Amino acid sequence: MNVFYEVSLADFLLVTVILGGGAAWLTGRASALTWRPLWRLAWFLVLLSLAVRFLHYALFEGSLLSIQYWLVDLMILFVIGFAGWRYTRALQMTTQYRWLYERTSPFSWRERQTSSGGGA
Repeated sequence: MNVFYEVSLADFLLVTVILGGGAAWLTGRASALTWRPLWRLAWFLVLLSLAVRFLHYALFEGSLLSIQYWLVDLMILFVIGFAGWRYTRALQMTTQYRWLYERTSPFSWRERQTSSGGGA
């Protein structure tokens, strides 16, 4: 018995990582595009994790009310959903406010360094 998944690895990857993770990424992206706060994204991801747990139950005879496996699904969805939110927010900040911010990585930005061109 595995600690992270109760169904086969292929079923876990299909339902939790590919289907659930894709939905979590898009949920994070939608939350960022509509300028929603992170707590709202967390609520959406909790609901999504319940749907993922139901899919494990309905399709692959997994347990429906297992807190351990639900928490594993929830943590994976949180990581992917937050990554989607942060990626989109970094893109927003550096395209909508390009005179203020520059992108430092796919998930971060910083304030643009302005050079004072005034000379004596």
